[in-house]
Order: sequence, then C-alpha cells, then structure tokens
Amino acid sequence: MIGLISATSAGAAARDRLAAAWPERTRVYEGPVGDALRAAFAECEQLVCFLATGAVVRLVAPLLGDKTSDPGVVCVDEGGRFAVSLVGGHGGGANELAREVGELLGAEPVVTTATDAVGLPGLDTLGLPVEGDVAAVSRALLDGEPVALKAELAWPLPALKVTDDGAYAVRVTDRLVAAAEHEVVLRPPSLVVGVGASKGAPAEEVLRLVRGALRDAGLSEGSVAELATVDAKAEEPGIVEAAARLGVPVITYSAEELAAVCVPNPSDAPLAAVGTPSVAEAAALANGGELLVPKRKSAREDGLPAMATCAVVRRPARGRLAVVGLGPGARDLLTPRAKAELRRASVLVGLDQYVDQIRDLLRPGTVILESGLGAEEERARTAVAEARKGQAVALIGSGDAGVYAMASPALAEASDDIEVIGVPGVTAALAAAAILGAPLGHDHVSISLSDLHTPWEVIERRVRAAAEADIVVTFYNPRSRGRDWQLPKALAILAEHREPTTPVGVVRNASRPDESSRLTTLGSLDPATVDMMTVVTVGNTATRDIAGRMVTPRGYRWQGSSLEDAK
Repeated sequence: MIGLISATSAGAAARDRLAAAWPERTRVYEGPVGDALRAAFAECEQLVCFLATGAVVRLVAPLLGDKTSDPGVVCVDEGGRFAVSLVGGHGGGANELAREVGELLGAEPVVTTATDAVGLPGLDTLGLPVEGDVAAVSRALLDGEPVALKAELAWPLPALKVTDDGAYAVRVTDRLVAAAEHEVVLRPPSLVVGVGASKGAPAEEVLRLVRGALRDAGLSEGSVAELATVDAKAEEPGIVEAAARLGVPVITYSAEELAAVCVPNPSDAPLAAVGTPSVAEAAALANGGELLVPKRKSAREDGLPAMATCAVVRRPARGRLAVVGLGPGARDLLTPRAKAELRRASVLVGLDQYVDQIRDLLRPGTVILESGLGAEEERARTAVAEARKGQAVALIGSGDAGVYAMASPALAEASDDIEVIGVPGVTAALAAAAILGAPLGHDHVSISLSDLHTPWEVIERRVRAAAEADIVVTFYNPRSRGRDWQLPKALAILAEHREPTTPVGVVRNASRPDESSRLTTLGSLDPATVDMMTVVTVGNTATRDIAGRMVTPRGYRWQGSSLEDAK
C-alpha cells in the first residue's frame, strides 16, 4: 500500500489525482502532517509526500531503521514539477515509484542512486536474493574496477560490466556458501522442493524437514523457487504455511501427472492415499532437473510416524528470450514494458536501424548483435542460441514483434528449454489509423503484399476474401522498386466490390519526424506515390470522410442521417 500525505490545497489536488488513478494501491492520510506521515510510515510499504524534501527529511529521519525494511519515500514539490526518490530507492522501490508518479502527474522523476544515475543495474534490484558486500562491489562497478562474474549456474542476468577476473566478484550460486571479502552472492531461484504430507501435518514439521534437507545438502534456502506437491494437498495447511514462511508459491500437479514421472523411490502409501506412487520426488522432478536430495522423511520428537516427506531438485537453468516490439518509431510510443525488457537484457539482437533507435536505453555492457535487412531468420537463430547459453536476450522488431516481425521466426526456432516473453508494441496499422481518424472502427484485416515469403496466389485469395466480406483492409509492404504491380492488382480486386469514392488513407513513416499522411479515394489513389515505408488503409462500404478524417462506424446501424449529411 502507498500512503499519500499532503499539507496544502495544491498538494491535495495532486494527491487526489494519484488516489483516483491508483485506488487499489493508495491510502490517503489526513490530519496534521507529522501524525499522518508517522502513521503511513508504520503501515505502508511506500509513501508519496506532497511536501518539501526538507520537511520530509526532518519528519522521517527519526523513523528510519534499516534500508532493507524501511518504506520507500517519494517527495513531490508544490508545483508538481519533480518526483524525488528520497528514501529506499532500491529496497523500498522509491526509484521506480518516482518514475511512475512522474509519468502520471507529468513530473520529472529525480533519482540520485549512483547505479541508476549511470545506467548500471543495482545488485539489489535484480530480483534475486543478494548477500555480501553490496556497497563495495557496486562501488567497484561504478568506478570501472574489474569485477569478476563467478556463475556456478548459467542464469539470465542483465548486463553487469563484469570480467573474467578481479579483486571484486559477483557469484551466482544456490550452494550454501558465505560471501567472501569484496564479493556479492546472488541466489537464483534454481531449487524446487517437492513435499508430501499427511492430513494435519504441522507446518513446523514440514518447515524443519525442508530446511534440514537443504542444509544437509549444502543448499541455500534463498534459491528455493517453489514447493511442489500433488493437487490433493493444494490446501493442506502445513504445506501452505511452510511455503508462506519460505516466501515461495505452492505449485501442484495432478496424481496422473505425478504417476507418469520416473522416480527412484516409489511407495505404496501415497499410491493408496492420493493415487500416485510418489509425491515429493515426482513433484520436484515434474519439469525435469537434477535430483539433489532424494525423498526423506521428517523426524518427530514424540516418536510417532513421520507426517511429511520432501525431495530437492535443481531445475535446469533456462535462458530468457524477450521478443520486443518497439512500436512505429516514436519514443513516446515505446511501451514501459518494452523499455524494462531492453534494460533487463544482457544481449540485444536486432536490425541495425532499429538498434540505433533504442541504443541509448541499453545498460552499459550490453552485447549488441546487429545485422542488416534480409537477415530475419539469422537474427532469430542467433537470439535463440544466445538464450540457450543462459543469457537474458532481447530480440527487437518494429511495431508489434508478432505482426510481420521477429516473433514468428524466433518462436519457430525456440523449444521449451528457454523462457520466452512476448512484449507487445503499437503496430503500423494502429499508428496510421490514429493519424487518419478511426478507419478501424469495425472489422478489419492486415495483409502484406510482399510475395517474397508468401506466394502471390495466396495473397490474392486473401485480398479477394476481404473484398467480398466488406472488411477494412490495411496493406503492409505495399510497393517497392522490385514489386510495383501488386498494389494496383490488390486495389483492382477491392474495386470490384467497392465504389471509387471509398476512402483510402495513406500514411508514410507513421509517428516519425518525416511523417506524412493523406486521405484519398479508391478511384484516385496513385500507387506510384506509395513505397515500403507506407501503409495503405482502404475503407469498407460504410467508411466515410468526415471533416477530413477517415471514419468507419462501429456498426452498420450507426449509418444514420448524420453520416449521410457529412458526405
């Protein structure tokens, strides 16, 4: 929960805007400012104070305890010009909150954390438990001193500007080792603990068993990703509470799924109880991996039979491939999620001209693998190969990566040995439609006229189907120097079913500095004025030119006198 505190009417107005935008995330604290701030500090994970930073510093200073547990505090000035991350930039999430508040209120986020200021990832912001001398190693990264990466597990991390050797080190391991001097240990979520339990098994017994198994195997509790069990035990209180105290989810599988998993220690008891010869080992191994701790039973001080079993598996390290749509070109149409994935990547793969668009958003040390036009399949193979090495890879494309872009060839190469994340983007059709007016207000289709990968016979059949169905059509790749007859042919097919006065929108370089657009008609469009940087949108029989804007009604019943009068 985010506590909101203000002192003046201007601050209250900005506060109320935030509260209205985030009703589920925020709580307004009224009354004297000091009392309100102290209450919010005790009750909330984060605070936004619409006060001077000096006033907040004086009020919050006596309340500060530890940076790992203090709430993040953001200050917004009286004029709403700045959102200042004041306390808990990383641990309290104040840096990211300042950016969110700034975006919502139109304020400039002010982040002074050293790593954020120079584009380096904070070692405590990677989403992994971290131990050791974070300050010293972070300072070494900032100063450009050699910092070695000791990755016992190939885990996808952002670019860290690390080397093969150095006096400082970042170790990635799930083993129970203490950080050495000038070393940070990152705990990847590599361990799955399978758990079986009798009805009513105490949480303490389950927890003691799990922690003992990890300790005896020399494994870190910080690397436990989940507790896994059979679905019949999904709500077993002892398992649920143990998972909550470990801070991990409970993942369940059906008895049939677990019965199909080959395990070294099957038993008749769980087969009779829940329908599978193994729960702990089978649940831990359900998605593959290396069995580090075979099934073991809990030990009870009262001498009664054990009520819990567990097994520990190290799951295979999986690289991460984010397929990112950059939108049509304008920076403000690049989504926040796309920006986050670009900054999370250690390897970027893309067309050289697209790389140039976002190069400034990458973290220092990001490996860039760029190539020219016509190498789509090669880029897809490269991105997948890098992900299979355990890297965090971003494969970029224009518009939406799944629309005539890189997602299809990449996913055709990828198998389930890597994690794949799709990041949507604003397509050229949508960007052009926003410029033209509302041409896509009803059913619509996008068709590429490039026959480099699709036979023209297939393209023509699709154009004819759209024409006969009276669907608005947006043509991608409409015309190039080597392909100058496809667009006239497609327009002629549409003309068999639509009047010459049907509106047609032509947009070139949508959202870019040299953007141009015009509204014409099916009978007047000169295909020679169209090139590969253009999208052409042809209306249906209901589309109209209204005040110079291309409008397709949401339904044919909307074609009333107002539309007819506007013609």
